[in-house]
Amino acid sequence: MQNVLDDGKKKMQGALAGLAKELGKLRTGRASASLVENLKVEYYGNPTVLSQIASVSVPDSRTITIQPWDRGAFGDIDKAIQKSDLGLNPVNDGKLIRINIPPLTEERRKDLAKVAKKYAEESKVAVRNVRRDLNEALKKLQKDKAITEDDNRTGQEKVQKLTDDTVKECDRLLAAKEKEIMEL
Repeated sequence: MQNVLDDGKKKMQGALAGLAKELGKLRTGRASASLVENLKVEYYGNPTVLSQIASVSVPDSRTITIQPWDRGAFGDIDKAIQKSDLGLNPVNDGKLIRINIPPLTEERRKDLAKVAKKYAEESKVAVRNVRRDLNEALKKLQKDKAITEDDNRTGQEKVQKLTDDTVKECDRLLAAKEKEIMEL
């Protein structure tokens, strides 16, 4: 039974980690390297993650700088940023690619908040699916006489508490991201 619970905890933590990663990609009014680090760049014909071909830094709260290690990659990185749905305009001076993060409009902030809510809801659904799988695994253990009915009930209570805690953490991450998005 403990193996089932440990496995479920790992899966729920994975759902939280996925949510945190998705929320990190959302653009707020503040510059963040995570906006562009995982962009796919067509580099010598192969889709390559930007952070593998350049260093990404944030010198101030409104600017991201990208310094490719290969001069031939400037054009490819430029194209990848413009094709992305981030709405950013890179400026290439031959040594660095600078991206100025414009302040967000009120409408754009509300749209981003909706996207954040969608990510949080997807994570909660994933957590609930894990809960369902765990409860089914516990029922199967009871059916196979590996655990008693009381153990099954106790296990299901633990699964529910784990689910509730994970959903609360999803809500906390969402609230923090919404606050960050809405602040001027």
